[in-house]
Amino acid sequence: MTSVLVINSGSSSIKYQLFDMDEGTVLASGAAERIGEAESLLRHRLHRGTETNEHRQQCCIADHREGLVQIGTLLRDSGALTDLSQLAAIGHRVVHGGEHFREPVLIDAGVVDRIRDMIPLAPLHNPANLTGIEVALQQAPETPQVAVFDTAFHQSIPEPAWRYALPDRLYREQRVRRYGFHGTSHAYVARQAAAMLGKPLESTQLITLHLGNGASAAAIAGGKSIDTSMGMTPLEGLVMGTRCGDLDPAIPFYLARTTAMEYDEIESLLNRDSGLRGICGANDMREVHRLADAGDEQARLALEMYSYRIKKYIGAYYAALGTVDAVVFTGGIGENDARLRAQCCGGLEALGIELDTGKNTTGSGAFAIHNTTSRVRLLVIPTNEELEIARQAMYCIRHRG
Repeated sequence: MTSVLVINSGSSSIKYQLFDMDEGTVLASGAAERIGEAESLLRHRLHRGTETNEHRQQCCIADHREGLVQIGTLLRDSGALTDLSQLAAIGHRVVHGGEHFREPVLIDAGVVDRIRDMIPLAPLHNPANLTGIEVALQQAPETPQVAVFDTAFHQSIPEPAWRYALPDRLYREQRVRRYGFHGTSHAYVARQAAAMLGKPLESTQLITLHLGNGASAAAIAGGKSIDTSMGMTPLEGLVMGTRCGDLDPAIPFYLARTTAMEYDEIESLLNRDSGLRGICGANDMREVHRLADAGDEQARLALEMYSYRIKKYIGAYYAALGTVDAVVFTGGIGENDARLRAQCCGGLEALGIELDTGKNTTGSGAFAIHNTTSRVRLLVIPTNEELEIARQAMYCIRHRG
C-alpha cells in the first residue's frame, strides 16, 4: 500500500490526513488543537470502509513536536500505520511560496531556508507551516517530504494581471505583486470540472469560486490560472467572513489620521473584524442567513454585498477568459449554500448563466445546477485540498525527486 500523510500545521494546531494512494481513500484523519495551551485536544478518526471510529482526548500538548509525536502514536495505536518510516511521502501545506516555487518541491535545507525567506509575505501562516516541516523532518528523517504551496498554481498568471501599478522598484526590491491563494483547491476542482464536462482540461475555460470563511475567485484557461482575486495577501478580493476584500487603499491612511488607530490595529480590523462580521456581527454564513430571515437588515445587506462582489468577479473573469465553459462553486459555503449560489447567479442571464432552482436545492456531492438553456454550465464540486496535496506530493517524488 502506498501511504501519504498530509500535514497542515497552523499556529496552534496540526491537522492531518492519511491516504491510501492506491485506492484514493482516507485511512485516518484528525487534529491536534490548542497546542501550547493548558488543555489541548487530540481528535483522531480511523476510516474502515463505510465505518468511522473517532477518538477524542483532552491532554496537554506543549509544542508542535509533541503534537506530531502524539499524532504518530495515534496512527500506530489505531492500526492505521506501523511507523512514519513506512510512508511513501509526507506532504506539507505551505501558504506562501513567493515567485520561487511554481510547483511542489522535495524539501531539503535550501527549501526550508527559502520558505523562511517568505515569512514577511505571510507572517501569520508560513512560520506555523515551517514549524510543522521542521518537526516532521526530525520525526521522520528518512521519509521523503514535499512542500505544496497555495500560491504555486497562480504562478501562471501573466504579468499584466499580477503586477500592481506601483513604482517598479517596489516589485524588484520588496516583491510587491499579486500572488493568489487557495491554489490547491482551484487546481483540484478545475480537473474535476473538466471531467464532469467531458472535456480535456487543456481546452476548458472555467471560473472557480472557493467560498468559505476565506474566499477567492480564479479565472482558469486550459488548466492554468490567468487571474485570481486574492493578491499579495489573502486580504484582497471577495467579501469574506472576517476580511474586507477589495478596498480603497487610502482608507487605512484615513483611519490612521482620523481615529488615532495604529497600523497594526488597522491591519487587525481589516483581517479579523471586517467582512460579514464587520457588517452584521456574524461571520458564519448560517448565522447570517438566520439573522436575515429574522428581519435583521444588516445581515440582509451582508448577503447582498457578498453575492454582489462575486457577481462582479464573474463578469470580470468572463471578460478575461473570452468564453466560459462553466462556473464552479466550491468551499464550505459554495458547496452547501443553495440560497447564496442563487443570489450569485441571479441576473446573469445575459452572460448565458441560467440557474435551475430545483437542481440547485436538491443536488448533493458533485452536481450541475444549470438549466437546459444555459450556455454556461454551473457546477457544485466539493473540494479536497488534502487529496490534491497528496497527489502533488506523489507526483513530485516520482517525477522530480
